[in-house]
Amino acid sequence: MDRATLANEIYKTAHLTGTFKLRSGKVSNDYFDKYLFESYPKLLNEVAEHLSKLIPTGTEILAGLEMGGIPIATALSLKTGIPVTFVRKKAKEYGTCKLAEGIEIKGKNVCIIEDVVTTGGQILLSAKDLSNFGANVKNVLCVIEREKQGRDNLENSGLTFLSLFKMEELIE
Repeated sequence: MDRATLANEIYKTAHLTGTFKLRSGKVSNDYFDKYLFESYPKLLNEVAEHLSKLIPTGTEILAGLEMGGIPIATALSLKTGIPVTFVRKKAKEYGTCKLAEGIEIKGKNVCIIEDVVTTGGQILLSAKDLSNFGANVKNVLCVIEREKQGRDNLENSGLTFLSLFKMEELIE
C-alpha cells in the first residue's frame, strides 16, 4: 500500500468528529481514535512497514509508550527484528517495580515509539525516565503528528522527532 492510500485508510478507519478533550487539555472537533487503526492487523502492518523505513540507524531498542505506542512498537519489532521494551507512565509499585518492561535498556540506543503526538508531554517525561534508567534516548518516532507544538517541544529538548504523517495529511 502506498503512503497516500495508507493515510486515507487510517482516516476512514480512525477519524471521529464531535467534541473531544485531548490529553493536553485542549478541545478538538477532530479526533483520531488510534486504537481503531492499531487494532486492524492489515493497517497496523502497513503502518509498521512505512515506519520501519524511518527508524534511525543505530537504534538498539524500540520503546513503546503505554498504551498506544505498544502495539506499534511490537509490530515494528516483528518487522525489523529490533527488540522492544514496553514503557509505563509510572513504574509499577509491585513485583519488579519496573518502568520499562522487557529487554534491558541500560546503555542502549533507544527510540521512543508513539502513536499520536500533540504536545509531546508524555514523551518528554518518559524520555527523562528512560535516561534516568541508563538508556540513551535521542530519537522519537510517531505515526501522527497532531500539532507543531509537539515537534517544537521535543526538538527543543534535544530529541530528534520523526513522524509518518502530519495531521493535515490525514484530513480529507
